[in-house]
Parts: sequence; structure tokens; C-alpha cells
Amino acid sequence: MTADSTGPRPAALPAPRVADPRDAPAIRWGILGPGGIARAFAAAVRQGTTSVVVAVGSRDAQRARAFAQDFGIERAHGSYADLVRDDRVDAVHVSSPHSEHHAHAILALQAGKPVLVEKAFTRNAPEAREVIETARRAGLLVAEAMWSRYLPHYDVVRRAVTDGLVGEVVHIVADHSQRLHPGGPPRLAAPELAGGALLDLGVYPVSFADHLLGRPSGVTARATLTERGVDATTAIVLSHAGGAQAVLSASMLAAGPCTATVTGTLGRLELEGRFYAPTTIRWRAPDGTVLDERDGGPASHAHGFAYEAAEFARGLVSGRLATESMPHAATLRVMQTMDEVRRQVGVTYPGE
Repeated sequence: MTADSTGPRPAALPAPRVADPRDAPAIRWGILGPGGIARAFAAAVRQGTTSVVVAVGSRDAQRARAFAQDFGIERAHGSYADLVRDDRVDAVHVSSPHSEHHAHAILALQAGKPVLVEKAFTRNAPEAREVIETARRAGLLVAEAMWSRYLPHYDVVRRAVTDGLVGEVVHIVADHSQRLHPGGPPRLAAPELAGGALLDLGVYPVSFADHLLGRPSGVTARATLTERGVDATTAIVLSHAGGAQAVLSASMLAAGPCTATVTGTLGRLELEGRFYAPTTIRWRAPDGTVLDERDGGPASHAHGFAYEAAEFARGLVSGRLATESMPHAATLRVMQTMDEVRRQVGVTYPGE
């Protein structure tokens, strides 16, 4: 991304323009797949918005009932089909494993329900395109629940770059590494569930780079694979037509810094650990002097997930087919980039 650096630069980081989630219209959510992400989403809706989760669906009726009891949800369905047919549900949050996102999003859309689909949106770009086209034909809102893209501090970073605070962007460095394998969620090791570091962790730095630089002109990737053929550690370099590069890493074998830096000809932006969650942003001059910093706010999932739920609710009430923070074109670019990464490192999923 280029910026006009001929005029005077702002003296401070811009203030976020993101609205308070509690100011969004209230809608009724149904949750498809009562896993860990679903729990964070349900807590965010309850604590951070005026909306309500009215139903949950699982293939295991007992699991659905337990989830409903934990969150005070009225209806627990023992099948996904029953959930999407529930006439009390205004919109469906798909939080099943990556391998099922495509089928479950289509199921909800064919039942006439708008859908917020957890990241990674699908296994691959062709699946993502089919979900988006199905929603467009039906005139329904569909969006990727890449919660980071909806957060106030991401708006601050993008505007700081656009306003020229760092000059011309030279490179972005972002890491998302957590010790999750072995011994973590079994789905991460399972190729049939589209496991591995890239779709679960690497999607964050890839989406961050896309947020600031858009489509890459070149992709170079290397990875270490597990014995079952999913990526355990992946390193990515994205090249862009303007000369900027993004150096991205993800691993499920070890805990990394989870920081991000945007370096330009006139300075840099530094995002503290867990850059993808509400965090502190520092704007530094080339000599390292801190010019300004901004606190990103509470870092809990319950606080952060409220922003995506609220923007989706606003879009639904206003008749939009996509959200502003995560437009369909961005979802497709991210999926296409990850498809190319997987092609280069030799990761394929059963059924693709």
C-alpha cells in the first residue's frame, strides 16, 4: 500500500471509528457446532451486545443441551438441519471444524438463514466462492468471522498506514505461534478436519497482511509437516507490486511472540503480543522514538467477538450482503493465498 507523504503527517495515531457493539440492533442467533469458538462467541453476544443466542445445534443432542444450559439458551437441537429450520433464528454462526464450513454454510443459506462463518472461511477458495455465490443468489448476508478485522485497533492500524504515518510500507512481520500440538485439540492433527497450523493460526497473519497490502503478487512458503501430513510450522513471504513484503509465520509446536510490525520509510507501527486481539499499538520514528501509542482495550474474546456480531447485526438489519470489515473479496484473497501456500508445501485435505 502506498501513501502520499508529501503533505504534513498527523501528530498522533488516529482514533478508531468502530461503533460500540451495544449500539447495534438486536438479532437472534443460532449456533451451529457447540465447540470452543462457539463458547467464546456465545459469551460475547451475551456480555457485549444487545442480541441473544436463542438456539444451538449439534449432531449430539446431549452436547447441545449442555451448551444451552451453560449459556441460558432456550432451544437445543440434535441436528444441524433442525437448527437452520428454527423460525426463531435470524442468523446462524457456523463454528464447526474447517472441513465442514462449506457444507454447513450452504445448509443454512438454503434454509434462508444469513450466515457468519468462522475463520478460516472454508478449506479452500473454490469452496469459499461457492458459499458466497450461494448467498448472493439468495440475497442473504454471509461473512467471515475473522474477528480481528472488526476490532478497533485494526481500524487504527489501517488508517495510520493510509494516512502516511509510516510513509511507504516496506515490510510487515507477523507471527502467530502457540503450543497446541501434540496434546492440544485433536482436530489440529487431523487432515480430514482440515487441521494444521495454517488454517487455524496462520490465517491471522495472512489476513493482517491482506488488511494492509491487499492481494500479493507472489507467494513463497516453506513448512514442516506432521506424520499425518498437515503443517506444524509454516513460514510465508508475500511480495506485493509496490515492493512491500510480508514475512509471516505460524506454528502449533511452540509459543511465539504473536506480535506484528508494520515498517515504512518514515517509521513503524508495533502491535504487542496477540496482535490479532485488542492490544497496544506503538508508532515509532525511524530512530526508535515513540511518537504515540494507543491501548487497544480489553483483550478478552468475550469483548473482541462482540464487534463481529454487532457489525453482522447492523448489516443484516440494513439489508447488506457483506460486512464492511471483512468483504467477500478479502475472504477470497486470503483463501487463495493459503491455497497457494498449501500447494507449495504439499498439504491437501481429503475430499478436496
